[in-house]
Amino acid sequence: MSPKEKGWAGDNGSDGLAEHDLAFLASDEARSARLLLEYLRAEVRMQSAQIRSTVVVFGSARIPAPGESAGNGHDPAIAKWSPYYEEARLLAAELAARCSGPHGRDFVVMTGGGPGIMEAANRGASEAGEITIGLNIELPHEQKLNRYVPPNWSIQFHYFALRKLHFMMRARALVAFPGGYGTLDELFEALTLVQTGKIEQIPIVLVGAEFWRRAIDWDYLVGEGFITRADRDLITIVESGSAAARQILDCGQIAASGGR
Repeated sequence: MSPKEKGWAGDNGSDGLAEHDLAFLASDEARSARLLLEYLRAEVRMQSAQIRSTVVVFGSARIPAPGESAGNGHDPAIAKWSPYYEEARLLAAELAARCSGPHGRDFVVMTGGGPGIMEAANRGASEAGEITIGLNIELPHEQKLNRYVPPNWSIQFHYFALRKLHFMMRARALVAFPGGYGTLDELFEALTLVQTGKIEQIPIVLVGAEFWRRAIDWDYLVGEGFITRADRDLITIVESGSAAARQILDCGQIAASGGR
């Protein structure tokens, strides 16, 4: 289809600047420019705040805070997982205490910006007085921005690919709490990147032994030859946010001293 048929700005006889032509910028042909802009906007913000490393926290958007109902038509059974809301909050608070330094910020808590476990992690860091980031994305449900992400640190994405890129670019660790497809997607993406050597090995910590041992039979995958024992050992399963924080901070100290 020609530019004239698409109704771009040039159609009215005015040949204005490309950045003012919103119809053109929204077109299929300009997708590469939009991809670059999504990458650059987030990257400039990170650099301006001297964010050197992040800890990415994933988990179900459906898990309510203790004492709150799940709501949104979710199965009330999910309320039994609410203690992990507090564990995510504690994890973030412990990381936030180590965040600021003379050369920049490390261990900055980053989530998808939504409710549930994401809210808990952003809340823990925010209550500790530190920067916390929410990489938000428009979805049909469950992705309303939580109130603990400061407005200047809510970064909206259209493309999942660019959002995933920024989740992993500065990640010094990934923590996954009980969750569904979104949590599993991000977990296996990180595992694949480490397994294939596309990124350096980072701590990948799963919180909630009962959930993770039932949700994914790691030993079965090893026994059937689909993954190796070394692949299985890329993850650490713990039961609390404090244990996850210790695992991350201990590994961070080792990395800083030049070892692994």
